[in-house]
Amino acid sequence: MNHIKEIENRLAPFRSALLEHRIYGEIDRIESLGVFMEHHVFAVWDFMSLLKVLQRRLCCVDVPWLPPEDLEGSRFINDIVLAEESDEDGRGGFASHFELYHRSMNQCGANTAAIDEFLNELRRGVDVSTALASTAVPEAARRFVQSTFQVIENGELCEVASAFTFGREDLLPGVFQQIVDNLNTESGGRLEQFKYYLERHIELDGDDHGPMAIRLLKSLCGDDEARWGKAEKAAVDCLIARRELWDGIYETINNSNVEVKNGPQEIQPS
Repeated sequence: MNHIKEIENRLAPFRSALLEHRIYGEIDRIESLGVFMEHHVFAVWDFMSLLKVLQRRLCCVDVPWLPPEDLEGSRFINDIVLAEESDEDGRGGFASHFELYHRSMNQCGANTAAIDEFLNELRRGVDVSTALASTAVPEAARRFVQSTFQVIENGELCEVASAFTFGREDLLPGVFQQIVDNLNTESGGRLEQFKYYLERHIELDGDDHGPMAIRLLKSLCGDDEARWGKAEKAAVDCLIARRELWDGIYETINNSNVEVKNGPQEIQPS
């Protein structure tokens, strides 16, 4: 029985809903893309959190060191961590994919205040749920991170691996890259960093990390039908959460476009 194929068939309508989402029709200006990035950066961040949970549970990250029990899983995860946490940055140095995204936001003028404040809270030792509630995280992004951390904190290893495997950035369609290319030209190159992030991240997902993640999930689930069932549900929940994030970003962009089109409203005397 090909469980991966079954999950992919189950996810097909959810993937289609994301790849054909109306949000892409709203990203027609660099300001709209900035709103998208101000939300989406939280998905980039919590993707790294999923990865680090897998590393913590499959590899030894403690002292004294002990040999990992799952040697193949440990190898897969360490390979993925190497690129995701310290990839070539296009400048002759290295950076995490999150840092590449953050640089992209700065270059194009997107507001990083919410993600910066959120991370500063975490650095001060505040837990994730409190940091989400106490900072100016956009509501749609807050709900998305909360759904991810439900899996991180309560899910079995196969569920975490499934969310990681099927929540990758291949959920961004080719039309999105075309939009970025066009806006980059119109803005005089303000999206060069973002183009690099997209090209690097999606290239690694398709050529290396995606197949590695699939092999890891197969290894973790084996012939256990109960684990495969949990993995499928986690994958579906992950894509539903992503669609709700897209819906929330769409509403925010749409409302901001209305405000721009209408302009400030004068208050008429009664």
